[in-house]
Amino acid sequence: MGSVTNAAGGSEGPDPREVEIYLEEILALTQLGEDYTEFMVNKIRGLRDVKPELGPQAMKAFRNGSFNKMEKDLTGYYVILEEFFMVENIRKAIQIDEPVPDGLTTSMVDDVFFLLQSCCRRAAFTASINSLLAVLGGATSLLSNEFQEALQWRMREPNLGAKLFLGGVGVQKTGEEITTALNNMDVSSEYVLKLRHEVEELCAEIFHAPADREKIKSCLSELGEINASYKKILYSGLEHLVASIAPRIRPVLDTVTTVSYELDDAEYGENEVNDPWVQKLLLAVDTNVTWLQPMMTSNNYDSFVHLVIDFIVKRLEVIMMQKRFSQLGGLQLDKEVRSLINHFSEMSQRPVRDKFSRLSQMSTILNFERVSEILDFWGDNAGHLTWLLTPAEVRRVLGLRIDFRPEAISALRL
Repeated sequence: MGSVTNAAGGSEGPDPREVEIYLEEILALTQLGEDYTEFMVNKIRGLRDVKPELGPQAMKAFRNGSFNKMEKDLTGYYVILEEFFMVENIRKAIQIDEPVPDGLTTSMVDDVFFLLQSCCRRAAFTASINSLLAVLGGATSLLSNEFQEALQWRMREPNLGAKLFLGGVGVQKTGEEITTALNNMDVSSEYVLKLRHEVEELCAEIFHAPADREKIKSCLSELGEINASYKKILYSGLEHLVASIAPRIRPVLDTVTTVSYELDDAEYGENEVNDPWVQKLLLAVDTNVTWLQPMMTSNNYDSFVHLVIDFIVKRLEVIMMQKRFSQLGGLQLDKEVRSLINHFSEMSQRPVRDKFSRLSQMSTILNFERVSEILDFWGDNAGHLTWLLTPAEVRRVLGLRIDFRPEAISALRL
């Protein structure tokens, strides 16, 4: 996480930069207070050796004395100042947000989390559970409200499809704007978990009472919920991006409806030379998808590619279920599915094969020599194969073969 670009406050109230100086001084005083308290407690415990009855009285007097009252007042002032510092600086970071040169996010992402990291560390070092919980509560509130709104605001573009492509060409500026907004959300979701982990580790060293640790755990669980919320919003944003490019891929998919799979040897051989649709589809994908890769985090680009695959596979499944197949047609489909898997595997760092599992299983069935061959792969004979097609779907796919008798399919016990 980077440092704050500018922490200057507004015209009203104290300058947050000056407040930070006071915060550090208060923190130093509270730590001195902790040392003094430890010293006094050890001294009072030593009285037991001289006059045992004095110990409890002296301890009570010290705990209720002016020093402890002043220390509590000091931590109260600390919380007020820390919350002011945190809110004002985060609002300023959002206000002055700007692109980071050669970066994939804007400045507010690193700025906000650097601030929260500093504030939470300072709160933990006060060794006051109430101070820590108050600051953590303020941090989670900012992350789930003002900062989340700032992240979402950048993602809102109702006419994305029209603005992303003009004259059939991807518009770099629009691409950068939407991908940066998505990157902000992606990186922020990871930073939330990083912040939680750092606070957990720090608090484990400072707070030892089981009750305190339970309170901290409960408070930090909210950061996990914020992470989940960010990821949900991010997924929705990526779906919106896919929806904006889908109309540029769909026409190629629609041409598959005209392709015949009732192939004889000559037709199958012709397809070997002149691919009916796969290369056209992959060209459309490359043209409309890969230009965005340099602008996206690797996580976002992989998710984007996988959502594009989902769109393609869903449409292909519908189309293929309306076809009729010869055995060579089944072999043709198998080759096409393998080509898609190979190409998309090169586009994504995550495995893509599972995305094509239903299509692959359809092509396997359509390659059978006879109807009963399904039994060699079904039930106890499935081995490591997990069927994603239901028994009804298996029968339906078998029924697509022009040479399989309906009564043989109906007689199957699946």
